[in-house]
Amino acid sequence: MRWVAALQRRRRTMILVALMTTFAGFALILNQPERTALAWVGVPLVAAGAAILVGIVWPAGTRLPEAPPSLASALIRRATWNGRLVRLFPMVGVMMLAADLLYNLKLSASPALQTEDTIVILAASVFIVYGFVPPRFSRERDFVLTFVVALNAILVVPLLLARAWEADFERSVDFYSWVALAPQTSAVLRLVGVQNTVHPVAGATAPGLTFTPQHLGVQVTVVITTACSGIYSFGIFASAFLAFVLTEFKRPATRVWLLLGLGILTAYVANVLRMVIIVLVGYYTDSTGTDLQNMLIAHSYAGWLIFLAWIALFWSVLFRLLPPSNTSPERPGPKKRGVLCGVCGDTLTPALPGSRCVCGMFYHVACASTVGKCRRCHRPIRVRDATAKPQDLEMA
Repeated sequence: MRWVAALQRRRRTMILVALMTTFAGFALILNQPERTALAWVGVPLVAAGAAILVGIVWPAGTRLPEAPPSLASALIRRATWNGRLVRLFPMVGVMMLAADLLYNLKLSASPALQTEDTIVILAASVFIVYGFVPPRFSRERDFVLTFVVALNAILVVPLLLARAWEADFERSVDFYSWVALAPQTSAVLRLVGVQNTVHPVAGATAPGLTFTPQHLGVQVTVVITTACSGIYSFGIFASAFLAFVLTEFKRPATRVWLLLGLGILTAYVANVLRMVIIVLVGYYTDSTGTDLQNMLIAHSYAGWLIFLAWIALFWSVLFRLLPPSNTSPERPGPKKRGVLCGVCGDTLTPALPGSRCVCGMFYHVACASTVGKCRRCHRPIRVRDATAKPQDLEMA
């Protein structure tokens, strides 16, 4: 409990750790590195991120009976006709599962479950259990719902619209690579002096990028499939970032929206640069024997780590620039000086009796009598008399 109390004092740092572990876990689950067992690491990473959010960032001891209203809760309330349609969420989830199954059997080129099917099933599961989550976990519930809806809006809906527009429901998921990755990667490579061409590849639905390595006299073609493109990592980042902003703020300031747009844009740029670096590894290779091997290593490990490091750097800088959350239970307003009460947030003075918990948290005697447990370490508080002297307040 002392470790938990110490970590709770560094809330923004723990938010960063939770988002990064959750992001890494989902990225490993949805976009599994080839020929490695790293996908199994994704499950404990997601569990660790959830545990940090529930136990440290939004602990039960600092949560109101129902979390303060946020922009996400306001949007959900409006979309559900002031909450009246929430009871239909399980039906919506079942319909999503049925629709995905029928699509795979009747329209899809392959009936097997792909990454997009996993994303839809994840969203359907959230809709089914949403109404059964207790109100005291409303913040976490809204965060997860916003995350899965955004994930489907970024990765699934555009693909379905493109297939409907082309009247070709067997069109490959590599549509993303043709539109949002291969042309941009090619343009950046030309800027750094690497001549290349983007073209269709016989027997493949993904675009090919052909270049000539500096020390070799033969051309090399890299097929940029969606599974290798990092678009899933970008979608996970953008969805997590959007869900965080919507659940942390009730009325975000203009700079919050600007930072949100900047975050999504830089994540996309980082993904393009990731592909550029993979190609540059092959461009500067020493021999034909090491060309493919070096690019595979960069693709499976270096590229993913570069993107993850970029996102970690951006989030760490972002949390220093974001204004204070206006949905947290703490009292808003200018920072107060002196020792503050852990309940009301006002300064302790000789005129207002108070005491200190063994974990270091201070309370007014009158405020402590209304909560029952320490807001930081959750130890029971026993007050002999609301008008007693400070030493009469006991922390069990």
